[in-house]
Amino acid sequence: MSETVSCEGIPFPSFATGSVSLIKYVEGAFPEKSVVHLAVTAEGKAPKAGQFYLIKAKKSGVLLARPISVYSSAENADGTVRVEFLILVKGQGTAELSDVSCGDEIEILGPLGNTFPNPDGKKKIAIVGGGIGVAPVAGFAQNLPEKSYDFFAAFKSGSYGLENVKADKLVITTDDGSVGIRGMITEALDAQKISAYSEVYACGPMPMLAYIQKICAEAGVKSWLSMENRMACGVGACLGCTIRTTEGNKRCCKDGPVFNGAILDFTPPKIKPIRDYRLPESEKPDLSVEINGVRFKNPVIAASGTFGYGSEYSSVFDVNLLGGICSKGLTLEPKAGNTGVRLVETPSGLINSIGLENPGIAHFIEHELPVMKKFKTTPIANLSGSSIDGYVEGARLLDKTDIPMIELNISCPNVKAGGMAFGMDCVAASTVTKAVREATKKPLMVKLSPNAPDLVGIAMAVREAGADAISLVNTFQAMSIDVETGRPVFDNVKAGLCGPAIRPLALRMVFDVVAAMNKLPEAERIPVVGIGGIATWRDAVEFIMAGASAVQVGTATFANPRAMIEIISGIESYMKRKGFRKLDDFRGIAQ
Repeated sequence: MSETVSCEGIPFPSFATGSVSLIKYVEGAFPEKSVVHLAVTAEGKAPKAGQFYLIKAKKSGVLLARPISVYSSAENADGTVRVEFLILVKGQGTAELSDVSCGDEIEILGPLGNTFPNPDGKKKIAIVGGGIGVAPVAGFAQNLPEKSYDFFAAFKSGSYGLENVKADKLVITTDDGSVGIRGMITEALDAQKISAYSEVYACGPMPMLAYIQKICAEAGVKSWLSMENRMACGVGACLGCTIRTTEGNKRCCKDGPVFNGAILDFTPPKIKPIRDYRLPESEKPDLSVEINGVRFKNPVIAASGTFGYGSEYSSVFDVNLLGGICSKGLTLEPKAGNTGVRLVETPSGLINSIGLENPGIAHFIEHELPVMKKFKTTPIANLSGSSIDGYVEGARLLDKTDIPMIELNISCPNVKAGGMAFGMDCVAASTVTKAVREATKKPLMVKLSPNAPDLVGIAMAVREAGADAISLVNTFQAMSIDVETGRPVFDNVKAGLCGPAIRPLALRMVFDVVAAMNKLPEAERIPVVGIGGIATWRDAVEFIMAGASAVQVGTATFANPRAMIEIISGIESYMKRKGFRKLDDFRGIAQ
């Protein structure tokens, strides 16, 4: 790391790879194993009190490093610096950091941000830390003379991070009364008590900092508050971490994280979290979904093209637990699919050029459909084609079976229209939907392409043409080039991108289509099934909150064959925690 410093003696940030020299769970933190103590050794000088680093495990599945405040630091005799952090494990990035071992490599950018200013020395100061916010203020306290300050620490339960605090008075509050005073920081501090101090230094949850700002203002005491926000660059370039102040927007990573409390704007957000109203242990939420009279035991359906016909995964997990299974894309005649390379992995995704290889509808009806029907889940036939006649004849054949529902894939190229996909144009999409609608009495779900220039328009067109439901999205058009040959990897040049990379785009498209549906009279609306990069229960809940009646899961199964089972379990646990008895209780609440 660079050893250059500013005129104020603050080290400039640099990027380096450090080594883990300590990793252990913090005793006293509740729930257990929720906080880890990590020490990283790297080249450079020690950071100043109040600064932070962006850190990420070298072997990581996340894009961005996580901003973590310095708990303690020391320069070693060999010119390296040992930086210690307390990390609250609450997401993938911090979970990866909690799972490292001594000697593992850590990518580290820093030190970043400003520092806690030195006390004016007029009289004793107060230091306040809440939860994981104890770490940076405890680190600051280590630089002060013993007993020159009082320290107030607030936790939900238990206590930690106070080993090096040498306060004149140490006061601990816990919500559950497990340590110290029962209650929040309000039980230990008010405007009258805070007036005994010349300055207050604090870090913790936003509501706590807002309270400290309030009582300091009432008492006429200066406060220095360490803030946090989501970050990308950490050096002030991207402006993604700005916070509102009376002096305009300030960058948390560059102008902060320590701010004069008087300038901060703690206006509470208009939208508040959904409160937890846990269902009784004896009550199970109802995950069932009905789409056009077809019942699914839960909203998780295996997406077409990723799950075969169900039997392929039947030895891996209990396929009967799924809400439904969409067959491979079926065409009237057998199809050999595309030549050449068919798969290319991308960051957070997969480009595929399978080309709808399938045995043909007649073979499906005789061989694969009986297998699908043996499972205690709802089968769906995915119908594809290259001409109106092919679609119609395929629909007629499927209409004679007892398959409950047909999913019409209109992303296929229309050979009579120069190869342009049916789903790219409102007229073509309407025409093929209307023709298939007339050929079958079965519930018809039309699967839309995200590549269409007017997706909402096409959704409305297929609805008017007789679609009973809509599923979206299919894959995004993409490509890959072999840098050794200088030629496209795929014989067809372009192929379909799927996987987590497309999820935010798919979610937005589902949201837009549902919003358009909601403008219609209720009797004219049709259900929407969300597809696109869904890999976890949180992903599925997002789509349902956007208005999806159900979701389809595809690529995630390749990475984790039990993904759909975990999604079903996760949705059920979420509903129990929030007190939702049925999916309708939260479906579409984001609209």
